[in-house]
Amino acid sequence: MTPGSLSCAGVAKTLGGRRVLDGVSIEVHSGEVHALLGPSGAGKTTLLRILNMLEAPDEGTVTFNTDAIALSGPNARLTPVQSEARLKMALVPQKPIAFRTTVFENAAFGLRVRGVPKEEVPDRVRPALEKLGIAALADRPAHRLSGGETQRLAFARATVLPLEFLLLDEFTANLDPPNVKALEQAAGESAHERGLGVLFVTHDLFQARRIADRVSLLVDGRIVESAPKAEFFEAPQHARAKAFVAGELSV
Repeated sequence: MTPGSLSCAGVAKTLGGRRVLDGVSIEVHSGEVHALLGPSGAGKTTLLRILNMLEAPDEGTVTFNTDAIALSGPNARLTPVQSEARLKMALVPQKPIAFRTTVFENAAFGLRVRGVPKEEVPDRVRPALEKLGIAALADRPAHRLSGGETQRLAFARATVLPLEFLLLDEFTANLDPPNVKALEQAAGESAHERGLGVLFVTHDLFQARRIADRVSLLVDGRIVESAPKAEFFEAPQHARAKAFVAGELSV
């Protein structure tokens, strides 16, 4: 895969009269796991939605490789360039939805929507379910899965697709250690083996230490520090990043 990037510059967004994002710039590279940390209400989810073209920024630009892709408004019709970029990205939400069909058909949904020949679907879906440890559940009704199983399914549903970037919103929140471990491993493999750019939102300092290659800290709608993991944790430069690493800034 040719190295690429998903980035934004000067992105601002006001919701409910509050400036949730205020001049945010961030860049995610292919083959990289990038952690986005920040307190509740910092705008992390809103930023993911803007990068994924689910929301339009009030100001600023979003770039997929070399193409500008930010929505021009809340009901904007996607241009061909935006549509092509959207097909190469996936966002896994904190609370994913399981359709009322089997686990296999849930995982295959995006492939069928994209018109992948039906004879190719099993060869893409089964390895993904196996990697996430849910292959034995393939014929089970997806809406009856546990929370951890549903999150694994959502991850598989995204990663069966021919992606370049994967956006994860608190993808292990409130899960037990086995599910956390499986999903973290899958995120790392997606970047380091498949070459995807992975951006994940987390409140978990230890998770960022475990799996991130790069860490950015979002506070009051601004990125206050972005650095390789070792630099972020061992030699933070910004006062708020220092406070965070010292456990004095709640996330």
